[in-house]
Amino acid sequence: MTKADLVEKVAEKTGLTRTDVAIVVDNFLATVKKSLEAGHNIEIRGFGTFKIKLRKSRKARNPRTGDVVPVPDRKVPVFKPSNEFKNLITKLPI
Repeated sequence: MTKADLVEKVAEKTGLTRTDVAIVVDNFLATVKKSLEAGHNIEIRGFGTFKIKLRKSRKARNPRTGDVVPVPDRKVPVFKPSNEFKNLITKLPI
């Protein structure tokens, strides 16, 4: 599902225009990005938590040459689904 698909589904369910829903979705995503950039976690009960995780430095191997390459520390955004969300997904057929 793309952002456009999401906007369309929400517009259908709410009766709002696609333009209004697109503005809300864009602002929601911008707020999530700015909050994570500022170092804040975002918890949406029943859905999950967005947070920044620090990955430690490590040594990797270049697959072409076999040389060892250092990979520095870095911060990565992560999403941890809530238990309610995980239980919903695990009940789906494969």
